[in-house]
Amino acid sequence: MAEYLVQVTIDDHVQNAQELAGLWGDLHEKLEEFDTEVVRSYAVLGDVDFVLIIDAPDRDAAAQAAITIGSYGFSTETKELIPVEEFADLVSDF
Repeated sequence: MAEYLVQVTIDDHVQNAQELAGLWGDLHEKLEEFDTEVVRSYAVLGDVDFVLIIDAPDRDAAAQAAITIGSYGFSTETKELIPVEEFADLVSDF
């Protein structure tokens, strides 16, 4: 499993916090269909509204998760995360 950072921006369709809370619950269940789990989620002050850390079996599952999040009317940008220890191994020969 690999971790991915999903930056989420709320579009204008969400009217209130209660509606948003209901959408998050539905979304978590839907992502499980792709063997993808939301490991952590954060509300963000800045140019994005939320950040999700998801654990997915592969890039395809992460892409399906991002598409699913987008189907709820959110804008997303997804990035693969590489643990620093693994990154150190990748660059050790340079």
